[in-house]
Amino acid sequence: MDPILPLLVLLPAAGAGILALAPRARDPLRFAGIVSLLPLGLALGLFFAFEGRSAEPQFGFSVPWFRMGGVDVRFALALDGISLLLVGLTALLGPVFFFAALGPVAERRREFAIWGLLMETGMLGVFAAADLVLFYVAWEISLIPLYFVIGIWGGPGRGRATTKFVLYTVAGSLLLLLALLAVLLEGRSSDLFELARTPRLLPASIETLAFLGFALGFAVKVPLLPFHTWLPEAHVEAPTSGSVVLAGVLLKMGTYGLLRFCLPIFPRASADLAPLLLALGAGGAVYGALLAWAQRDLKKLVAYSSISHLGLVAMGLFAREPSAVSGAVLQMVNHGISTGALFLLVGVLYDRTHRRGLGDFGGVARSMPLFAFLFGLTAFASIGLPGLNGFVGEFLILSGTFSAAPVVAAVGATSVVLSAVYLLGAVRAVLFGPTPDSVAGLPDCTRRETATLLPLAGLMVLLGVCPGPLLDRIRPSVERIVARARAVAQAEPPRLERPR
Repeated sequence: MDPILPLLVLLPAAGAGILALAPRARDPLRFAGIVSLLPLGLALGLFFAFEGRSAEPQFGFSVPWFRMGGVDVRFALALDGISLLLVGLTALLGPVFFFAALGPVAERRREFAIWGLLMETGMLGVFAAADLVLFYVAWEISLIPLYFVIGIWGGPGRGRATTKFVLYTVAGSLLLLLALLAVLLEGRSSDLFELARTPRLLPASIETLAFLGFALGFAVKVPLLPFHTWLPEAHVEAPTSGSVVLAGVLLKMGTYGLLRFCLPIFPRASADLAPLLLALGAGGAVYGALLAWAQRDLKKLVAYSSISHLGLVAMGLFAREPSAVSGAVLQMVNHGISTGALFLLVGVLYDRTHRRGLGDFGGVARSMPLFAFLFGLTAFASIGLPGLNGFVGEFLILSGTFSAAPVVAAVGATSVVLSAVYLLGAVRAVLFGPTPDSVAGLPDCTRRETATLLPLAGLMVLLGVCPGPLLDRIRPSVERIVARARAVAQAEPPRLERPR
């Protein structure tokens, strides 16, 4: 057993425990940021040590936990190429969460740091879990801290936003739990990777119901149309750091679940219901883009853009083509980087002016040249400009989906055009034109803000120019999942010959 994964997952929780026992910690947010750098270092080591040609889970760790209904539940962790990248994304945005909060969060900093570290442990556990029950426990652990982050440090409408967030997520978690119990009792195993490759299939009626339970639970988290209404309010009321981690990581838990559970464990149901989910993904991509275009609040614009981009990811997953699914996984990482940076940039403006309306700004490029460069670069990355990270993922999604469902791909491609419209409109409104007196002479990015934004900007360029190392690690796992989903879905029962 390799101890590196439990160390990576539990380090943030250990940091939270230290802060809980040290009520007079001098600078708890800075301490939490330093602690969160340790999982990032471990994640980088795992990335380079990962055997990219293998679809088998690596760095496995497993110890007995408890027994339930004849099923051995284990504290089991492992990574394949898909979960490797999402663990890396989580570890990357962990330090960003804490260092971005050093300025805006002035009160109850110790509690903020504790909740943030617990949330990071939960998110890492979701992507590293190799056991069904452990996945669900980590899923729940990651959601509770966000409730407190928004509810305590959020904006004036945080009460309504957190209530809506809880209602949606609890409903989704309940469906997830019921479906999980059905899989445990029928599949007789709690091993995620074993369930994904076992030749045993659930009875058709149970498989369809379990698929719906998982798919609805994950769709709420993505969120897919029509379960999206909780997200804009949560983003608007969340502090900047909360929006970064919500868009950057927590939403990816939904798309990761769709890929990890729905396609390989329920291949027949996913084949039968793929047209519906393809339509929801493409429709959500276009609808989210239209809503973003209509917004005059910068933070709402970025929030609705997340609905659009993740609808495109869901479309790629249920195209069930290796290139589309690989592009969807890559786009999860790309979206986390670029949208996290967009929320940080909106936070830079809000910290200086306490305004977010597009009409409140203009000519910011004159007094904030570094901000203008980073804002323009991030907007172009989100649009999918060739040479930046968003292009490759979107291209693979659309090209793969076109081979499976050309009409759906054409609809989804419309969202890419619309993203250029609303993001370029935001760039023009904020950076250029006449400067209102209220925002004249705004100071440029501070050293702390620059330090949180530059690594993300560098990755936008690096992954746009050189996405190969990521795709090489994704491809074997994706090809295995897609091959199994196709083989089982296309299998027909033996036909009886008619008597002559």
